[in-house]
Amino acid sequence: MRTQARVVVIGGGAMGVSLLYHLAKRGWSDVMLVEKTELTAGSTWHAAGLCTHFAHNATIMEMRAHSIRMYREGLTAETGLPTGFHASGALRVTRSEERMNEFRHVQGIGDFVGHEFRILTPQQLKEIYPLVELDGIIGAIYEPNDGHVDPTLATNAMATAARNLGAEIVRHNPVLSFGKNAAGEWLVETAKGTIVAEHVVNAAGTWCREIGQMMGLDLPVVPMLHQYVVTAEVPEIVARIRAGEPELPIIRDPEESWYLRQERDGYIVGPYEKTAHPWAVDGIPPAFGMELMPPDLDSIEHIIAMAMERVPALANAGIKTVVNGPITFTPDANPMVGPAFGVPNGWLLTGSSMGVMEGGGAGAFLADWIVDAAPPRDALAIDGRRFGNFADRDYRIDKAVECFGLQFGIHFPYEEREAGRPRRATPAYDQQQAEGAVFGAAYGWERPNWFAKDDAAPDLTFRRPGWFETVAAECRNVRDNVGCVDLSAFSKFEVSGPGAAEFMASLGSNRPPARDGRIGLIHALTSRGGVASEFTVTRLAEDRYYLTSAAFAERHDEDLLRSRAGAGVTIENLTEKRGILGVMGPKSRDLLQALTDADLWNVAFPWLAAQQITVAFVPVLALRVSYVGELGWELHADLDRFGDLYRAVSEAGKSFGLAPFGIYAVNAMRLEKGYRGWGADLTTERTPLESGLEALVRTEGRSFIGREAMLERAASEKSWRMALFSVEEDGVSLPFYNHTVWQGDQAVGVVTSGAYGFRTGKPLVLAYLTPKATAAPMHIRVIDRDLAITELKAAPYDPENLKPRGIEAAVQQIKKVG
Repeated sequence: MRTQARVVVIGGGAMGVSLLYHLAKRGWSDVMLVEKTELTAGSTWHAAGLCTHFAHNATIMEMRAHSIRMYREGLTAETGLPTGFHASGALRVTRSEERMNEFRHVQGIGDFVGHEFRILTPQQLKEIYPLVELDGIIGAIYEPNDGHVDPTLATNAMATAARNLGAEIVRHNPVLSFGKNAAGEWLVETAKGTIVAEHVVNAAGTWCREIGQMMGLDLPVVPMLHQYVVTAEVPEIVARIRAGEPELPIIRDPEESWYLRQERDGYIVGPYEKTAHPWAVDGIPPAFGMELMPPDLDSIEHIIAMAMERVPALANAGIKTVVNGPITFTPDANPMVGPAFGVPNGWLLTGSSMGVMEGGGAGAFLADWIVDAAPPRDALAIDGRRFGNFADRDYRIDKAVECFGLQFGIHFPYEEREAGRPRRATPAYDQQQAEGAVFGAAYGWERPNWFAKDDAAPDLTFRRPGWFETVAAECRNVRDNVGCVDLSAFSKFEVSGPGAAEFMASLGSNRPPARDGRIGLIHALTSRGGVASEFTVTRLAEDRYYLTSAAFAERHDEDLLRSRAGAGVTIENLTEKRGILGVMGPKSRDLLQALTDADLWNVAFPWLAAQQITVAFVPVLALRVSYVGELGWELHADLDRFGDLYRAVSEAGKSFGLAPFGIYAVNAMRLEKGYRGWGADLTTERTPLESGLEALVRTEGRSFIGREAMLERAASEKSWRMALFSVEEDGVSLPFYNHTVWQGDQAVGVVTSGAYGFRTGKPLVLAYLTPKATAAPMHIRVIDRDLAITELKAAPYDPENLKPRGIEAAVQQIKKVG
């Protein structure tokens, strides 16, 4: 066994072996994998091997597609070994119109990234799958390039390919502990000796929590028991085989929560029961390796009965065996791929409930990330740092049970799932509830999405939602009067110390504010020039800066700041110590002036300035900024005083027409200004210049990570561009995200965010256009409606920024006093 390696991968399932192979393929041959028992132990060996392109996120769709490409042809061509891949295709059937809308939306994602999905009528479904009963079915989606693979054959083929490229695999070699030497390298103590490594990857699957604890991590992963039944021969399938008919596609009924695939001359049927079964939550039994649990047919019998009604041939088969084993679930059912929070050169490749389906692509994704020091595509949906300390034991169990039961749930836009909540709340939570707040969860924080006028919860939909008019009223009140919004979920950091100014000057593509009490916007980049993070930066002193960023970026941004800060720089996470109240609208100054002695007029308190003031006897750092495009302030207060501040502003606001508003109104109003949002419009895939942020890029005489890559892409023919569009009004649709932009029958762009601009009366979207786009007319397909879009050369609302600058209010005041 080697005693030194560039990367040590812990875990020999499909994901870990895939990473080893892809690292070696990238030229990092000095890599090794250690496995506690045998390759595929844990969950890989007993997986059903389903492989699909179907996903609600483009990164995950491409990850799954990469796996299929490998299993179907790549590995066999490289090694001569079989993977057992069957190119059967796959179907999903439905009786629900909203499910059909979901199918159409996924088809739209596939249109842009290049993967085929076909929407079928019931008659077309019957032609492809003659054994299905059509009772109640209104349609289906067909995935012609899907299939299934033999998990053991595929994993061993990847292992052989990795060894052929110089990688080493050591089986029966459990990890005992981790340490660090004086040079900061990992010391991986195993049963067969200690390995010195630059990088360590937790790909331990079923055992990932145990390995995580050794690394100093508390991973929010739960093993869940999943059963599937392997049948004896089915006469109808035997007859098809004798007649030379092709293998039947995999078929899924999401409403009834089962999948069915042909297995030689029989079937495998896999139910996902609503009452899920967590297993070994507090630790995997030490002797566990390649064992199964006893069958529990009583818990899935009713689902199998429904599958028999849909495919009657299933009822003609006897049971050959029942497979009941653990698979891992995260709180959102997506894998954890990327850096381990707070652990330099520690990585995660685990938590996938679809480890074989995603393993090939996930290994390739992380290999690129490690080698290039930047993710190859947007990683937000899979980055393990999307969970924080709020994801404790109860939370991870509640969410895993929820995800298992909703394995086939419809993924609606604006959906908020309730399990495990609330976790983090401000002292204003009870008052907001009394005001009718309908909360969403943002990195564990309860944050009002909108304020309902009654107790009836609107149905989830892919069309225009039931809260449409309520949010419209919130936006109009902010335009005409004043509103308050709870922004406490934002991530908040203080950067200080003798090296703070130099650090901030090198943080990103814009310079930091040059004077105390001024505010700026800085985008930190990846090595490839993409937007890694967006920070609102307030200079408090030459050696002290206050930064805010997106709620979902808390751990991501803390890692980024700490990894880039040098000597003489202190980073403090203030997220749970401060609350933020936004007070926005033309009457915001009048309202706040009634609560403070500070002079809030333009000369004393200009736009993009910050001051320490007292509002209603609460000390606040007041930032004169407005993401909604109105005159306004953000009031940053100690969290334990936030309830006092909220109550005082709410009470005083009655005289000024104040009403609370939520994040949905914020999203609508920021699009009317063309403001980009991190995680949606701003991602690692596109540079600030491609994103239309030229005014916030300063390269002259400056050095920062990603600078050259950004400029090189801008000068190339591969550069994309972002634009703001108005959308044809049809009275039914509300654009949201991932709609393909078309010119004729050519896909030339993708929508990153959308909303209705209630102050301007226009549906609006931000979209990236590829180099293929021309000046020809464009349209987007929102589910099944083609809507024309028109590029806007300026923001449709207050393009000269008179409102946030206070110029409009100042003119009115001058006229008032003569």
